[in-house]
Amino acid sequence: MTAIWSGLSIGAVYALVGLGYNVVFIAYTTFNFAHAQLMMFAIFVTYWGLVVADLPVVLILLICAVGVGLIALLEEFVAIRPVTGMHAHLVTTLGMATLLDGVTRLIWGDNVLQVPSPFPDTTLTLLGGRVSVVEIALVVGVVLVTAAIIVYSRRSLTGLALLAMAEDRDAARLRGIDVRRLALGAFVFSGVLAGLVGPLVGPKTFAVATLGAALALKGFVVVAIGGFGSFPGVLVGGFAVGLVESLAGRWLGSQFPTIAVFAVLVLILLLKPTGLFGTVRERVV
Repeated sequence: MTAIWSGLSIGAVYALVGLGYNVVFIAYTTFNFAHAQLMMFAIFVTYWGLVVADLPVVLILLICAVGVGLIALLEEFVAIRPVTGMHAHLVTTLGMATLLDGVTRLIWGDNVLQVPSPFPDTTLTLLGGRVSVVEIALVVGVVLVTAAIIVYSRRSLTGLALLAMAEDRDAARLRGIDVRRLALGAFVFSGVLAGLVGPLVGPKTFAVATLGAALALKGFVVVAIGGFGSFPGVLVGGFAVGLVESLAGRWLGSQFPTIAVFAVLVLILLLKPTGLFGTVRERVV
């Protein structure tokens, strides 16, 4: 159970990255490969706020949300808006990810920094396994965030407009939806979300300049397994990847977790190419 709790908590981190991917995918039908770097930047800001500046957690959350949201806004203007097409966006967002990696190294260096937990630093015995409070918070937090996004997307006018835009941008524009402004709002929201979860993720992953690349890869695997554009799929995919990674490391050795994750990915894509919760729509050409 200790390995299962560890897998669920790291899977929650991957799912949070996948949620950001899917928000942008629904709004733009493309991927923001710098989203993991936005989360990484928030983790470093959390370290600075807690260790260097000794700020209260509420103020750190505000700084992370506003700061990373502004970085996401800047990215939309320089990496998304000037070009069109998924392939072009892949190149520009990868460039933004590289830029954020470099800026992070310039400010904080390459050392691994331990981020203090905003929760009590205690370990509990739950269902026969050892689990920390921050790991429980990660699992519960990602479930609540996913549920909130699903409810908002299906019950609010803005959420329904986003879903309509994802289905057909031209038809949504003809119905009076401001497609560009709505997409920009979704992109900035993904950045704010990355900033808000930074203080929660940091104690689990630590702060290191290579974190963004690792989270970006696992986040993409989560989306591929769960299904592009599916928020429940991201949640299930994140937990699945985390469990496979943790249990493979526990029973097969430290060299096998990544191999096991990609083996599961290939198997699922062979059986269901759209992912577990993905769908295929027929269109008249």
